[in-house]
Amino acid sequence: MNKLTPKKVKEYVEWRSNQKIKHCPEALAAACNESAYRFSHNKAIDLLRLMCFNDPIPSLFTHSYGFHTASGRNIIQTLQTKYYEYERS
Repeated sequence: MNKLTPKKVKEYVEWRSNQKIKHCPEALAAACNESAYRFSHNKAIDLLRLMCFNDPIPSLFTHSYGFHTASGRNIIQTLQTKYYEYERS
C-alpha cells in the first residue's frame, strides 16, 4: 500500500489548489491511510483526492453519473470520522 505522509498531503493539496492547506495534514494522512487499509485500496492518495477534491475512485464505485453512490458516501463518512478522531487526539 502507498502510504501518505503529512508532508505529501501538504504538498499535494497546495499544488492542486494553489492555496495553503487549512486542515491538519497529520490527521488527513492518518485518516486516508487507515481508510485505505479498511477498504482494501492500495492508494491512500485516491482517498485524499476523494475527500478534498471529490475525485471519483472507479474501483471503489464512489460515483455514478457524477453523484455519490451509497458506497461513496460511506467512504467519505468514514474518512471524515477518522479525520476528526485523529485531529482531536
